[in-house]
Amino acid sequence: MEYIRTNKITIGIKPARKSVGAFWTITKHAYLNSVYFSPESSLANPNAWVLLIHEIRHLQQGWRIALSIYGELDAWQYQFNTLKKITAGKFPEPVEEILTLPLTMDRKTLSRARRLMTQHAGKGYGANLLPLYPIHMEMKYWTPKTDINLRDFFQK
Repeated sequence: MEYIRTNKITIGIKPARKSVGAFWTITKHAYLNSVYFSPESSLANPNAWVLLIHEIRHLQQGWRIALSIYGELDAWQYQFNTLKKITAGKFPEPVEEILTLPLTMDRKTLSRARRLMTQHAGKGYGANLLPLYPIHMEMKYWTPKTDINLRDFFQK
């Protein structure tokens, strides 16, 4: 709650595509999808609250981390661990496995997280569109290591 207040995060309800329960914007907004939630129904729905927690987590991460499987894994774990505390419920197998994965920069682990997210939420969720690492780290991973100094290269 303090993060929301301090950073002046706006929370609301707006329409979005059916594969989205909630979403965040770069301009510090977090929204529940009006396809599934109304102002009245969301107040008593633990799923609505934890979806907002998920989106607020992305705002805390910053866009470079949030738009990666690493950021999604962190937000999913935060969301479902909170829901587990509230409801003491058991989740579908893909979610239970996501909760057991270490939050690490291991590509094999992050690839597994992506498959589990897609298995649970469907292809429309878009996990297959995100890089495994935050984009700045993903670019370093795919850039060949070289001893060439680019300044020297372009001055010749």
